[in-house]
Amino acid sequence: MKTDSIFYRLFQELPSIFFELIGNSPQLAETYTFCSIEVKQTAFRIDGVFVPREDEQDPIYFVEVQFQNDTEIYSRLFSEIYLYLRQNQPKNSWRGVVIYPTRSLDTSDINNYSEFFTSQRVTRIYLDELGETVSLPIGIATIKLIVENQDIAIVTARELIDRSQQEINVEPKRQQLLQLIETILVYKFPTMSRKEIEEMFGLSDLKQTRVYQEAKQEGLQEGIQEGIQEGKQEGIQEGGLKAKLAAVSRLLALGLTVEQIAQALDLNVEQVRQAAQGD
Repeated sequence: MKTDSIFYRLFQELPSIFFELIGNSPQLAETYTFCSIEVKQTAFRIDGVFVPREDEQDPIYFVEVQFQNDTEIYSRLFSEIYLYLRQNQPKNSWRGVVIYPTRSLDTSDINNYSEFFTSQRVTRIYLDELGETVSLPIGIATIKLIVENQDIAIVTARELIDRSQQEINVEPKRQQLLQLIETILVYKFPTMSRKEIEEMFGLSDLKQTRVYQEAKQEGLQEGIQEGIQEGKQEGIQEGGLKAKLAAVSRLLALGLTVEQIAQALDLNVEQVRQAAQGD
């Protein structure tokens, strides 16, 4: 599974889930902007960073998603963090969150960084230890779906789809969550087409409802505007091109065709296809 791209999309579209995951109020998401940051003059890229919009009292959150064994994860993570702090000189304090599918992958030596963990400045989260899905908030339960085996994932996904209808009253947010669940299922069942998955979980019928279609259109318009803002503000400079390419996955998730995205972002079709394949 391409877990990095799934988590990036999840935290970008539904940032409240991150704050629930670390035990904070989901409303905090309204005061943060989420992005992936490349540290200049190095090969380092931080998986995700929640940057406070205004309040200097709120900490910056650095997020690392680790789904494979890496004995250098902590040396790399703290190098990235302190390079970021040196280059940006933020006035805010910072926190780190490392997300593992299971504790068995957390094998890196923390001897030189133990104070970060004992002080809880850095938190480690093991998805398979979050508890029973039925007792978890729907956002956190959706994250846990990523690490469930296929048999359990089938049952869990159906429960989450039902819960989304009962617990989420804002239709665009409900649609975002359903699209995320569908994306996770596509990765978990690689031999099935998206259409087969939609039929298997009743998503095809749900997508035909008037409310869903209206929310989709609303989301498409918002996605196009965000893509244009992200991609065009910096013109055709290198940074602007990167921003345009970064917007491709979001617009694809909202249902735009490759041709529509190319037109909206002033890219050629081949650039859009390459960006889509790189996610």
